[in-house]
Amino acid sequence: MPRSVNHVASRAKRKRILKLTRGYFGARRNVWTVAKNTWEKGLTYAFRDRRNKKRNFRALWIQRINAGARLEGLSYSRLMGGLKEAGIEINRKVLADLAMNNPEAFKAVVAKAKK
Repeated sequence: MPRSVNHVASRAKRKRILKLTRGYFGARRNVWTVAKNTWEKGLTYAFRDRRNKKRNFRALWIQRINAGARLEGLSYSRLMGGLKEAGIEINRKVLADLAMNNPEAFKAVVAKAKK
């Protein structure tokens, strides 16, 4: 009795992954083993960079807050220390947005932190 290999399912699996690798360069798009390896490696990069994105945004917020604080004559660390002592709980994302888009409100927050 001949061996049953379910060509329909295995072909569908290959087609699915080759469809996901459309737009890649050269053999990465159409050679099955290369495309599969590239696609799997892409998944590991995506997993890693979902975590790195959080890190990068926090660094960006800190740079923006620091730039705004320097215009007011404070360093970033003194501003954050002053906010903590004043009991103002505002996260870095909102504080960076204030520094960029609403300088008057940021000045008010800095004034409270200076006291």
